[in-house]
Amino acid sequence: MNILHIYKDYHPVMGGIENHLRWLAEAQAARGHRVSVLVTNPSGMETTIQEEHGVRVIRAARITTVASTPISFSLPAILFREDPDIVHLHFPYPVGELSQWLFRRGRASVMTYHSDIVRQASFLRLYGPFLRRILHQVDRILPTSEPYIQSSPWLRPVAHKCTVVPLAIHVNRFQKAMPRRVASIHRHYPRPLLLFVGRLRYYKGLDYLIQAMRNIDATLIIIGGGPEAARLGTMSYELGVAHKVHFLGDISDELLPAYYQAADIFILPSSHRSEAFGIVLLEAMAAGLPLITTELGTGTSWVNQDGVTGLVVPPRDVKALAAAIQRLLSNDEMRRAMGARALARARAEFDLPVLVERVTAVYERVLNT
Repeated sequence: MNILHIYKDYHPVMGGIENHLRWLAEAQAARGHRVSVLVTNPSGMETTIQEEHGVRVIRAARITTVASTPISFSLPAILFREDPDIVHLHFPYPVGELSQWLFRRGRASVMTYHSDIVRQASFLRLYGPFLRRILHQVDRILPTSEPYIQSSPWLRPVAHKCTVVPLAIHVNRFQKAMPRRVASIHRHYPRPLLLFVGRLRYYKGLDYLIQAMRNIDATLIIIGGGPEAARLGTMSYELGVAHKVHFLGDISDELLPAYYQAADIFILPSSHRSEAFGIVLLEAMAAGLPLITTELGTGTSWVNQDGVTGLVVPPRDVKALAAAIQRLLSNDEMRRAMGARALARARAEFDLPVLVERVTAVYERVLNT
């Protein structure tokens, strides 16, 4: 099968969708498919094509970026010349979606619907009429969770075209024991350890977690960089919790599993619907950690089952977040049981081979219809 994925960025650009796209494309290539990825070039004005782990990666020349959207005139022209069996769009990236809508490449097309466009409301007023046409044109839409279909005003009208395909990770990567590195982390940071991993953006809700730390006797490790890093660091000093809130920035993929294994609880305190799924939750589950998430009507509280794999609290509620942390810290048996159930759920639902099988089944269905 000749597969063409379309999105705005690809590895080594950091991000949940970028990681998902890379893992899926490489896994498909490993199964013998011809896989290409069409994205934009973060370096600018030159188009490059190279083979990366069996995947043909086309980075189209990028002119500028507007409202988090890379603008590329080369990308539509490149797409027009491609002849795949199936085009797999990764939403949101309007340039890619409009290009496919215009040129209709491939025998069939599917779209993984990662998230609504949340913050760019003025842009959405312009793009909305086109988006409706695009959603009706693609052969199948792949939301990453069932709740997102019901809570998205864009997906509800096309629910009959939706097949839920959750995101996935290499579960075994987080199961490989790293005792020396875990011991080193424990020497550096007093336990119990709370962990957050992700880009430091407005919707991650870290303001509320840092405020909650005023009443928590534990250490919080924050891994990841982003536009909110400086402000959040200043906030932790102003609230008097800087001694127990540690910002580590970006760390290597090699070291990341050790931090999950060293932690006692994983917390994703997201505050807005921009947090559509949370791949970091899968990583924490694969390491056997109990989770604390917020109820956003998205995939986060579908991945993390309240009372089963962790606790779910209202967003932007410092008291509820602090109470959930205290509840788990005070009950070792509950933490262990939830962590074990989280690992079992990760293996059954969110392991990469499961994702590839689900996506392949959708491809075969739309190609044979």
